[in-house]
Formats: sequence, C-alpha cells, structure tokens
Amino acid sequence: QQFNLFAHLTARENVAGPLRWVHGWTAEAADRRALELLNRVGLAHRVEALPRHLSGGQQQRVAIARALAPGPSVLLLDEPTSALDPELVNEVLDVIRRLAVEDGLTMIISTHQLRFAAEVADRVVFLAGGRVVESGPALDVLQNPRAPALARFLRVMAADVLPPTPSPANDPP
Repeated sequence: QQFNLFAHLTARENVAGPLRWVHGWTAEAADRRALELLNRVGLAHRVEALPRHLSGGQQQRVAIARALAPGPSVLLLDEPTSALDPELVNEVLDVIRRLAVEDGLTMIISTHQLRFAAEVADRVVFLAGGRVVESGPALDVLQNPRAPALARFLRVMAADVLPPTPSPANDPP
C-alpha cells in the first residue's frame, strides 16, 4: 500500500496543498488547517519534514490528516496499517481510535486488526468472495460468529478479540 504523499513537499504542504489547489482555500487558511490536523495526528514536531524523512506510521498519519483536511462526513480507510512495521501499527491505530471515539467521525475501515475493530466499531461486516457473509453489532459478530466462514477466519487469525461474555453455566458457585 502507498500513502501517496508528494515526495517533494513537506508534511504541511502535503496537507495544505490540496486544500489550495482543489478546494480553493487561501494559503493562510490551508496552512492553519494543516498545522491543526498535523498536531491532531501527533506530528506537530514534523510539519516541515519531507516524506522520505518520516517513518511509515508518520507518513500514514500525514495521509490521514490530508484526508481529514476538507472535513469529510465519512472517512474510508483501506487496511490503514497493512504496510506498516508492527511497531508502528499502534501509533496509527491510536489516531484512528481518537477520531472514532473523541470526534465521533464516521469511518468505513477495511482491516484485519480485529481487536481494534471490536473496540471502535459499532458494526462489523465480514466479506468473503466478494459477498457479505455476516454483519451486525461488532462484539456480537466477532465473539459469536454464526457463519462457518467467519468462525474459520477468526480461528485462523487467532482472534481472541475480547474475553467471551460469561454465561451463567460458567460462573463459579
């Protein structure tokens, strides 16, 4: 996966530029918005860095800031952590978590980060072969899959999403 940042532009310019070129913002307003969003994604200290001087997680956070810049009502994220080294995954998930929980931003996220999905998603849709196999409330779908394909997938992914809901039969006396 690619972050599609302009290699010759700083983090700030990667966020502000499209606001000016596509949305007609003034340079001052675009820069103000870029700085606000780069701060929001934890990159206030890297605003003048070129992409080649940023880690993969930092580049992904610049890309998220750029996507947020025009104020979308829905943010689409396709495997936002798949191209990252494992140690960088959490910094991106933390940003997405804050957008979901603190800002209430509506997002559609394609992910294999099942614990994260269980934590932040209202609804989970499991697709296989281009078809919806199962959908419903996140915890219900991930903890109690009805579709055999989803149950297999969760086993393969070793998804201990969250501890199972205790049932009265399993409660100690």
